Amino acid sequence: MRAFLLRLWETWLGEPLRKVEAESLAYRFSDDGRRIDWKTPVVLLTAAACLTLQQYTANPGQLVSVARFVANTFSGPGAATEVEGALRKWGSDQLTNRLWWAGVSVLTYAFIPFLVLKLVFRAKLTDYGLKIHGVLRAWPLYVVFVMVMAPIVWICSIEDRFQQTYPFMRFSSPDEVHTQLWKWEFGYAAQFVALEFFFRGFIVHGTKHRFGVYAVFVSMVPYVQIHFGKPMPEAVASIVAGIVLGYMSLATRSVWLGAALHIGVAWSMDLACLARRGLL
Repeated sequence: MRAFLLRLWETWLGEPLRKVEAESLAYRFSDDGRRIDWKTPVVLLTAAACLTLQQYTANPGQLVSVARFVANTFSGPGAATEVEGALRKWGSDQLTNRLWWAGVSVLTYAFIPFLVLKLVFRAKLTDYGLKIHGVLRAWPLYVVFVMVMAPIVWICSIEDRFQQTYPFMRFSSPDEVHTQLWKWEFGYAAQFVALEFFFRGFIVHGTKHRFGVYAVFVSMVPYVQIHFGKPMPEAVASIVAGIVLGYMSLATRSVWLGAALHIGVAWSMDLACLARRGLL
């Protein structure tokens, strides 16, 4: 068993991670590496700006005063009233409010970093975790993660802390679940794809030339912070998840299986909590 695990590590993690570290070392000792590195601060400043923007726009109600001021300044009171009405409509019910949050997440986690990569760095998105070729190479490790997480999700779903948190949309009847759950879960999944790209693609692959494998820990810190306010076991587990998924992204140079795993765990938690409440 020990020999099997060592071979597993060497095949899917050991050798790929040594390659990343060797590439980073070669860069730091190259002529480019001795010059001012503008890329690393641009990536990290963009990440900080995106997380800040997300924090203060995640609810449409947070934008009412700013939108009213801008509309009044450039178009007059009529436009201000119209814009305010549109924002309040987005926040008028759970589903639209939650989909607004998912949309803001995609904007800040993916769209803005996309623009920075294409317009500032003239980079290929496939070099930042979005490549598809070879994405299934490390699938056995992800299967192991699923086998570990499935029972943990079911056990945690019975606790009040998780029942009070998941799903983010609060359902009161099976009919409501059957008509609205799939709409919410679609937006929820899109948010996770964007999130994986942001933390394990944009930040990890955007700083690995400078930090090597330690770029994983750079991305792990803000990743853990977005879990503050959730149940403490989940926040603690996010430390491990941030490191493991970061290493997997470095080794495979892709975030797609990590996104699939993240979505699978999140959907499973939602369904388990609903099943515990008898709403499925």
